[in-house]
Amino acid sequence: MIKTEQQYNIVLERVEHLLKKPDNIENTTAKGYIELNFLSDMIADYEEENYPIALPSLIDAIKLRMLEMKLNQVKLSNLLGVSTSRISEYLTGKSEPTLKVAKEISSKLNISPTIILGV
Repeated sequence: MIKTEQQYNIVLERVEHLLKKPDNIENTTAKGYIELNFLSDMIADYEEENYPIALPSLIDAIKLRMLEMKLNQVKLSNLLGVSTSRISEYLTGKSEPTLKVAKEISSKLNISPTIILGV
């Protein structure tokens, strides 16, 4: 278990060293492979605790889905059944979607309710 930033940096250096040998990545019976996986798990645990990744904002999530689904504000307004000006307000943070619209955003854009509710 990694407990300090210094330990984290030392283990990180070791992982970088192990990654330089292809056998440590490909050969599941190699000593380096086993060590690499063990240390990688330790790093992941430390990073989860000390560098958590926050959920994206609703605005960022909507913008990402718009990009992925090739939607502009007009198409999104038609999809959600709200005006384009309302979409603009959501995207600039000037207003929050109603519960009904939030449900539509969740189901039609496949955005987690956790992100929509900001929980």
